[in-house]
Amino acid sequence: MGHLLEALGSIIASVIATLGYPGVAMLMALESACIPLPSEVIMPFAGYLVSTGHFNLMLVATVGAIGCNLGSEIAYAVGRRGGRPLIRRWGRYVLLDEHDLDLAERFFSRLGGPAVLVARMLPVVRTFIALPAGMAGMPRLRFHLYTFIGSWPWCFGLAYVGYALGERWNSDPTLRDWMHRFDVLVIVVMAAAVAWFLWRRLRSPAKPNR
Repeated sequence: MGHLLEALGSIIASVIATLGYPGVAMLMALESACIPLPSEVIMPFAGYLVSTGHFNLMLVATVGAIGCNLGSEIAYAVGRRGGRPLIRRWGRYVLLDEHDLDLAERFFSRLGGPAVLVARMLPVVRTFIALPAGMAGMPRLRFHLYTFIGSWPWCFGLAYVGYALGERWNSDPTLRDWMHRFDVLVIVVMAAAVAWFLWRRLRSPAKPNR
């Protein structure tokens, strides 16, 4: 599993290094379209490229937020046009089940429209919040405004982490040593999380289509 996660990180890095800003936008769009790509890997690597002079920090955060809007439009449209029956039928193909949708729906029902803004700065919920927004018929312009305003700080913060660490990578041997140790911990935790995620999906009985 560790090798699988490392391969995913390498693919993300390769896409961004090859396509530049459009690669960042594309990957963040996929994450916001309910495809579980980790923005916690996408944006820090983009931030690292800021430290090498290939990207601009403000621009990379803006491009990442635009990508969130593009992907969210897909999820919003699915929620608005197909609703829960469509997600019940096809969600499993992107590892999305009704539990994930219930979580996002409860969050949306408590806060209403501003839930989109708040959720964009929260792990997990940010990936699925566009679905209940579409199902509730939230006005599209307001949805995209909240999505961008909420996504930009998230993208900027993650990119800044990559920028700050990248800038010190070659000048601080202690940091490099601790980051190598931290990498092992991250891989173990992510592998355990993915294994639990897949186990829960396989364990859950299939629900009949309605």
